[in-house]
This record gives sequence, structure tokens and C-alpha cells, in this order.
Amino acid sequence: MLANGEVPEGVPTPRLVRVTPEIADDLLSRAVVNRRLDQGQVDFLADSIIREEWQLTHQGIALDGSLETGCLLDGQHRLNAITKAGIPVSIYVFEGLPRTAFPVLDTGKRRSGVDTLSSTGEKYLPVLHSTIRHVLLFKNMPDSLWSGNGARIANSRILAAYNEGSDMYREAVLTGRNISKHVFASQTAVAVGYFVTTEAAPAVKIDSWIEGLTSGANLEMGDSRLALLKVPHVRKRGLNRKYSMREQVAMYIKAWNAWARDEKIDNLRFRKAEKMPIPVEVKFER
Repeated sequence: MLANGEVPEGVPTPRLVRVTPEIADDLLSRAVVNRRLDQGQVDFLADSIIREEWQLTHQGIALDGSLETGCLLDGQHRLNAITKAGIPVSIYVFEGLPRTAFPVLDTGKRRSGVDTLSSTGEKYLPVLHSTIRHVLLFKNMPDSLWSGNGARIANSRILAAYNEGSDMYREAVLTGRNISKHVFASQTAVAVGYFVTTEAAPAVKIDSWIEGLTSGANLEMGDSRLALLKVPHVRKRGLNRKYSMREQVAMYIKAWNAWARDEKIDNLRFRKAEKMPIPVEVKFER
């Protein structure tokens, strides 16, 4: 932009357009080159639209001519997502880009969830991000796979969840780092288990639970904390396959539930066909 506010000649400028599924289909039919479509990315963006989590940003659609006649240079995944969701969204359309710009479009590094949380000033960002993500997976799809394209969580949801429960997430991460040194589960798995169980049972005194897991002292047979400590770090059968994140969280919750109910348990298992256990609810009396 020039000092007088005018745009230099030949520089493409954006205009905000309400792109309907019909407009998206039309633009896709005018693609200069059909890049390999990442269906997982399309599903992820479509889900964001359906959830009403789509946000207007500087990223948009690039055309080599006008909206009405130009060929599509960039925005294939966004347009396919609009078509799949069947919902119109507002998006910036850049008209008049030279075709010579095509090779360098959309080649920047995608912002990660950890990048999104970096502004919070928190420590242990990778564990914090992973914890928030898996807590959301636990709450929204407990009995589905927690890996692959179907388990992606938008950065905006990660940040919103952090803002709603930053103190609890911070405590969960610190506890996860502490307890994971003594049990088979990862820092994230323990942090997720700790978060969802203490959220469901805020009235339970947690110090005894943590002390039993970190010291292992004076635990009698049948104590679920001892059962959790005895779970091997890898499966005994197979090629030393590690437990999945979902399996780790499930066994943590199973142990917690038995302890909170004062039930005896010697061995912890979680089979593929099982549903995710629900944490025992113990609320404060009012």
C-alpha cells in the first residue's frame, strides 16, 4: 500500500465473500492444478464449520482472475470443506494473482497447537497441549480411536479449553510429570486421568492417592494403587507393544474408581471391546 493509502497497480487485493457450497463447487471446477487432496484436512475443516468454529483469517482463496471467471490457484481444501459441510462461510478471496505465484502458495509451516499455547506463558507446553487434546477426546469421543484424522482437535478449541480450566490443567500436568515416574503410563496419560477424575470427584482428598502411587509404601494386596503400579510398561505378549493413550487413561480411571469406592482389585486390564470407564462422581456437599 502506498503512503496515500492507494494499492499499487497489479497488486491483488482481497474482498470478503460469503462462499456457498455452490460457489465452492464452481471454483473447484476451475482449478489450475488439482493438488493431492488431504481428505483428513478436508474433514477437519468441515467439522470446524459444522461446529461453528470456523474463524475468518487472512488465509483465503486465490484466483488468477475475477471471482466470476478466474481460475483457482489456492484454497482447494477450504472449498472442499465448505462443499462437504454444506454450509456457507465468509472467506477472503484474492483476485488477480499471477499464475507464476502458484508454486509458492500455501507452503508455510502450519501453526501447531503448541504454538497456539505459547502465548500463555505456561511451562511444559507439549505435555499441556497433549493433555488438553486428550481430555477433549475423552469427553467427546471416549469409545473411538484417539489417533488419526478423526481425532484432530482445532487449535481454537485447545486454547478455549485452556482458558476455561487453566489452573486445573496446570495442576494436572505437574501431577502427570510426578506420578508417571512411578507407573507404566506417560505424563500425558496420567495428567488426563488426573484431570477427569478430580474434575468428577473434587471432594476426594487426593493427597493419599498421590502419596500411595509415588512412594508405594504400606500398600496392601488389593489396593488399586498397587495394581496400577504393577501394570507392566509394555504388553507381555506381542512385540513389546506399548499401551495406547486411551488404554493408559482407562486403566488409570479404573484404578481411581476402585480406590474412591474402597474396592479391592489385584490386576488392571482393559480390553479392546470395553467402553471407556466413567470416573466416580463425588461432589462437594452444599
